This record gives sequence, structure tokens and C-alpha cells, in this order.
Amino acid sequence: MKKLFLFAVGSVWLASCSSIKVTSDYDRNASFEDYQTYAFTQEALNIEVSELNRNRLIGAVEHELGLKGFTKSETPDVLIDMNLVSKTKQTATANTSGGYYGAGYRYGYGGGFSTTTINYDSYEEGTLFVDMIDVNKNQLVWQGRGTDTMDESASADKREAKINYAVQQIFSQYPPKI
Repeated sequence: MKKLFLFAVGSVWLASCSSIKVTSDYDRNASFEDYQTYAFTQEALNIEVSELNRNRLIGAVEHELGLKGFTKSETPDVLIDMNLVSKTKQTATANTSGGYYGAGYRYGYGGGFSTTTINYDSYEEGTLFVDMIDVNKNQLVWQGRGTDTMDESASADKREAKINYAVQQIFSQYPPKI
């Protein structure tokens, strides 16, 4: 019973994280089975986020690459680059109230005055790009992208969980199904 409860709670928690949209693209001529070692580009090591989030991102990518059989190397097969792009997005919600009166027996229902209220909400949406560059060809061979809302007020634990989940989802599409 306890295991079932923990499974249910875990499923609800994962479902709450599942709003991330993930896509990927790749070079059809790349030999993905030949890639076994990696290093980060200088740009990835200096990605423009806070130092704590940078360390979380790098750690999450290293973890996922390790699960895929990669090892870090001074002479890598591929370079890993990361970029983060954020946009302010806005949603609008319209609510209409009022508009009808009457008892409906003899006179029927009639139209009245109604009021429409429009609420605007702004939020930040971020897209993390993870690029894999073939060192010998100096060519992009794989790119994974994950897009989700960003919450600057999230706790450190929630930020780490969200970053780990996002990177895991991005790398779920590597290696590509050729």
C-alpha cells in the first residue's frame, strides 16, 4: 500500500513537471555510435545565468551524458555547447458576466447588460539549447531544445529538480532514431 501511495505521489509530481516542450534535430550523416568523449565549449561554461544555475545545468548535462556512455576528455569527439533564450509572453483571459433577465413564464428571457473583463498575465518562457558539435568536422551534429516557463522565485530545490528534469527530457531524444 505504501509503495502504491509513493508511486501515485511521484506520478503526480512528474506530471506537474511535464509541461516542458522538447524537440531535437540532427545530421543524418553523423556516426553517433562513434561519439564517446566530450568537453564543454567556453561559451557553455560561461552561459549567462547565475553561477548556481550554471553549475546545475552543467552537472545535469554531465549526468545525462554519463548515462549515455560518454566520458569527459581533453581530446573529445564532440563539444557540448549550451544557450538559453528567454522571452516574455502574455496570456489574455476574458470573463463575461450578466446579460440575462426575466422569469421565463410569460415574458420569456431577455437580453440585458453584460460586462466583459479581460485579464492579462505575463510570464517568462525559456528555451535551453544543447548542441553537440563534431570536433573533427567542426560541425553541429545534434541539437536538443527544451522550452518551459521560468520561475525566478522558485526555491533552490525546485530549480534543481526542474533543471534536472528538463535536461533529462532533452537527452531522452539522444541518440536520434535513425
